[in-house]
Amino acid sequence: MPVTQLDAKTALIVIDLQHGIVQLPLCHPVQPVIDQCVSLINAFRAKQQPVVLVNVDAAPSGRTEFGVGGKYPDEFAALIPELNVQPSDILITKPNWGAFINTELYQQLQAKGVTQVVVVGIATAIGVESTARQAFELGYNVTVAVDAITDLNIDTHNNSVANIFPKLGETGITAEVLALSQA
Repeated sequence: MPVTQLDAKTALIVIDLQHGIVQLPLCHPVQPVIDQCVSLINAFRAKQQPVVLVNVDAAPSGRTEFGVGGKYPDEFAALIPELNVQPSDILITKPNWGAFINTELYQQLQAKGVTQVVVVGIATAIGVESTARQAFELGYNVTVAVDAITDLNIDTHNNSVANIFPKLGETGITAEVLALSQA
C-alpha cells in the first residue's frame, strides 16, 4: 500500500544505524538501506522536521535462550558517520529494542507537536518493529519505508513487512515519503 500523506508535524526515527549493527550479517545489502535513510534524513532536515537518531547501547537484562543482556562496547553503539549528526537532531540511546521505552523520546516528540512518525533502520523485526508498535500504541500515525529497513533474517523481515506493519500504519518506499515531504 502506498503512503497516503505526511502530517504537518512528522518526525523521522532512524533505528540503530550504528557501527556494531551495520556490520552484522543482514538479509539485504546494508549500503542501499543506509543511502535511503540518509535521503530521508536530508529531506526531513531541509523541511525542519524532527530527525531522531536512535542507537542501542545495551540488551535488556532479562534471561533469554540467547543468554542475559548487558552493556555493549562504546564502539558498537556509535552512530555511523553517514548520518552526519546535526545539533537539531534528537539523539536517543535506548537500553532495549523499542525507542520509546526507558527513553525521553515520547516527551520530546510531544513537545514538538509531532503526530506522525516515519520509522526506518535496522533490524526490521526487532528495533524497527518494536518502535513502530510503541508509536502506534501511543497514538502516532506510523509509516515505515520498507526499502530503508533490513533484518538479520529474511523470514522475520518479510513477516514484519507483510503482516505487522500494515496493522500499525502505512508502508511504502522512500521515494513515496520523499515526494510527500516535498508537497
